[in-house]
Amino acid sequence: MLYQCPAYYCLTIPDAAALNEALLQGYLRYVEDVSTRRSHEYEGRYENVYIGKDKIPRIEQVLTHAIEAAADILNLESKNLRAGLWFNAMPPGSRTLKHAHDDDDELLSAVYYVSVPADSGHLILHNRNFSTHVTPAPGMFVFFPPDVPHEVTENRSDKVRMSLGINIGPACRVAD
Repeated sequence: MLYQCPAYYCLTIPDAAALNEALLQGYLRYVEDVSTRRSHEYEGRYENVYIGKDKIPRIEQVLTHAIEAAADILNLESKNLRAGLWFNAMPPGSRTLKHAHDDDDELLSAVYYVSVPADSGHLILHNRNFSTHVTPAPGMFVFFPPDVPHEVTENRSDKVRMSLGINIGPACRVAD
């Protein structure tokens, strides 16, 4: 069920444990592969690790949920949207610096939580007059406008927190 919170939308996938385990195992299998693309190196780690659905087919399930929810939020047909995603593994002591996702043609940004140990950080969404702190949970999506600055507080647990960053934009049209 999709529900709106101040400044963002949330969706929780029921019974996401098997999906999350497949995503986590796929990440662990391919993260060190020489063909795996990485970007945004900060504080000794890559914040974005790109592993495709050709290697982890269950990613398609996350993309489907993201596009369907985005279509509802944006009042568009899902066939007119496409989504891209990346893994973000936050080891103990890591944080994600304040940034936004409005570099390209994004219409909506999202995060999907795969593994969330206790005390592993909060998502902070910054609006003009206030900030919203989101406590993540496994199987939870958070959707927000791509121009909203956001950050993740320090992972103070002794385990890795795993999430998927997602950008949703218009589907490419083929010329007639």
